[in-house]
Amino acid sequence: MSTSDAARFIGTIPEHYERGLGPVIFADYAADIARRVAAAAPARVLETAAGTGMVTRQLRNQLPTSSSLTATDLNDAMLDIARLKFAPGERVEFRTADATELPFADAGFDAVVCQYGVMFYPDKAKSYREVRRVLAPKGRYVFNVWDSHAHNPFGRVAYETVAGRFPADPPQFHRVPFGYHQIDEIKESLLAAEFVDIRASVLRFEKPVPDVALFARGLIAGTPLSDQLRKRDTDPEQIIEGLKLAFERELGLPQRPLRMQAIVFEAT
Repeated sequence: MSTSDAARFIGTIPEHYERGLGPVIFADYAADIARRVAAAAPARVLETAAGTGMVTRQLRNQLPTSSSLTATDLNDAMLDIARLKFAPGERVEFRTADATELPFADAGFDAVVCQYGVMFYPDKAKSYREVRRVLAPKGRYVFNVWDSHAHNPFGRVAYETVAGRFPADPPQFHRVPFGYHQIDEIKESLLAAEFVDIRASVLRFEKPVPDVALFARGLIAGTPLSDQLRKRDTDPEQIIEGLKLAFERELGLPQRPLRMQAIVFEAT
């Protein structure tokens, strides 16, 4: 499966993504990355791979009211949910855009932010060059990526549960988000795109999961994996139930908190 296929968040996927995954694995990281961006009070902010607007909402809450905010995503279905989080008059512009071919002029933004999007870009090096192009002098790029399965056991369990149903040809979706985490490799790519002052920090959270079934549904029905299963004549509901049981058995959910870890990059 290509990374571009893994980025097709369409149909009912965004709804399950928002409800099942947002409060558990995205909300705390969204607050963190928005805080990092807002700390410098940038006047013009671009968000790529904005998804359902979790970071967008945090950014609008934390940025100065005078700051403009443009949120983009490749999938307009994701942005449809994001738009519902904002009242008329809030300074947010939504645009459907490919992060590797940004439809903006050079040096048009003081900050660019991306939460868990870079892993899905088919040409990561090009995406870095595009961010560098649209950033003003001394502009900042702040983005995060998931660490490996070793530090995010929910991703490992999800992959292994699905792979167990297809041992000869397992769907690869749950490898993609956790497969781009080598700090030195990412730093080299940023340097090649002419970024300087690159900083990386590891950020770990532990989060309660009160509704394990909803979380399991989010990881299947809230991702392109659901469509991949249907193409294999497999009912996603069967996988969802199996994943719920695997989470309870292997990770001790909901009695134990969920452990997760990401790497945050900040580059000028």
